[in-house]
Amino acid sequence: MKLSNTNLGTIRVNNLDKTYPAQDILLQTGQLVQYGTGIYAYNNIPLLVRQNVENIIRKILNKYGCVEILLPTLQPENLWKESGRWDKYIEDGTMLVVKSDKGNMCMAPTAEEAVTDFVRGRVGSYKNLPFTIYQIGEKYRNEIRTRGYLLRGKSFPMMDAYSFDKDIEGLQKSYENVKQAYLEIFREMNLDVIPVAADSGAIGGHKSEEFMMISPIGEDTILVDKETGIAFNTEILEREDADEYLKKEYGIQNKNNVEARKTIELGHIFQLGTKYSESMKATYITKEGKEEVLQMGCYGIGISRTVATIYENSVLKDNEGNPCGISLPTCIAPYLLQIIPKIENEEKFNLAKEIYNKLEEKGIDVILDNREQGMLGAKIKDCKMLGTPYMLVIGDKTEPGKFEVENVKTGEKEILSKEELIEKFLKIKNERKYI
Repeated sequence: MKLSNTNLGTIRVNNLDKTYPAQDILLQTGQLVQYGTGIYAYNNIPLLVRQNVENIIRKILNKYGCVEILLPTLQPENLWKESGRWDKYIEDGTMLVVKSDKGNMCMAPTAEEAVTDFVRGRVGSYKNLPFTIYQIGEKYRNEIRTRGYLLRGKSFPMMDAYSFDKDIEGLQKSYENVKQAYLEIFREMNLDVIPVAADSGAIGGHKSEEFMMISPIGEDTILVDKETGIAFNTEILEREDADEYLKKEYGIQNKNNVEARKTIELGHIFQLGTKYSESMKATYITKEGKEEVLQMGCYGIGISRTVATIYENSVLKDNEGNPCGISLPTCIAPYLLQIIPKIENEEKFNLAKEIYNKLEEKGIDVILDNREQGMLGAKIKDCKMLGTPYMLVIGDKTEPGKFEVENVKTGEKEILSKEELIEKFLKIKNERKYI
């Protein structure tokens, strides 16, 4: 990508948000554009980060036998009245309602009703079970308290998956299958998450777990059992059967032997059972020819929340400990290297273009800062604002046949030949197996 094509001028940021500096950098540099409270547009680089997150999720879920579909985000109220959730969501103010000549519609805050309607009458025999389907799409919630830019918005992309089984044993297997897929997904993104026992809330069901990442910017608090290391959400303690539930489901004998940690919730999985399939009459025919209600599981990952977490986890700090930029991890960064030539030196600029073209030919995503405006020092700072993990400056000090590549996060520098440089980034590219 040639930086001149982005119409991006020299970047300046001021008075960064101390809690969410990375996302404030995105806003101040025009990489995110705010249209209203909790509503954002993505410029090229964060959009590609988001797409990389989606691709990792998509390819790992496919690996675990899940099948992708796409449900409508505009849904008729009758589906929600069937499940009994329309009045509750309206009363809570969560639902964004659209009135039309065909009746009331809603902008979907979640998709349990739509997916139940999608499968009912189509499953038929027990021979067609089990299966898990998923989608990646936009959700809409009238959040009264938006927070942390992309961490909690009114419009946000989400992956939601749904499993369908003939009995409880099958549901538990499907649940564990998706749980293992989640652990692999977050490992691939270099996000250290832990499954946490949670309350099912408005979604319903009899068992659920959140995938939490310990972070000082998190708005959730989890409790970690000192003996087993198993964690659970503080909401669990509000259950009347909290002691029994923790012992039965997670083997925690003493709910008071815990320590509190601040976390960000990135995913949530539920054993719904028959909550929606029963009220919406989603059934199958058993081996004995009887009609039975489907057992359902529900699984979600917040895409924009994951993107925000990756960015906040990638903040660079100066010698005084103040945020001064971003360095995205190579497992997720859209562009691996940013080439910054001295434009006014024709020889150096031509060399930079040669390296850029060679890398592109190998399928390596790279940025060439070919903007005519801006000093070399300012462009180096810009690289850190865009989050590119490696930087190559080609200036007056560049010796023939030698290229100094800098790791933006660590500041470590490496002198490479042209062939070694190409080999290095080809290796990094090939290590990203899901991108």
